Amino acid sequence: MQQRSRRNNPYPFTWEIPLALAVGVLFLLLTGVQAGRSIANLLAGSGWVFVDRPQLFTSLGGIFAGHPGAGLPPLTRPASSGLMWASIAVVEFVVVIGSVIALKMGLDRWGPGRLHGMATRAEAEALLGRTRLRKHAKVIRPDLYGAK
Repeated sequence: MQQRSRRNNPYPFTWEIPLALAVGVLFLLLTGVQAGRSIANLLAGSGWVFVDRPQLFTSLGGIFAGHPGAGLPPLTRPASSGLMWASIAVVEFVVVIGSVIALKMGLDRWGPGRLHGMATRAEAEALLGRTRLRKHAKVIRPDLYGAK
């Protein structure tokens, strides 16, 4: 019983961390919409044009309405709506997959189900592996590897 009481975390898992993660992922998704639209315009031949900071969120309505030039200066050849939606879908897929991988890595490292006190594979190799055993063979087995 005493061992368990020492391992408990005295700080409660509150709402701040999940809220910060949710806001961060939402920001990445909204920025991904802008990046996907910019990639579509780049592929259409208008060059790389990213929206200015004041129009970062206000131009999203125009993008969702299907206008690839919303919030941008006039483009010579704006992308078609199909190309824009395909580019946005690819970028959003990458953002979602990256967020899931980052969440998994974070939960494995700091989450409630992590392993406490376990050495990593590299740490175990450094302390117990063949490399160290061969390096210190004269001390470990002086009868076999000692000075002759």
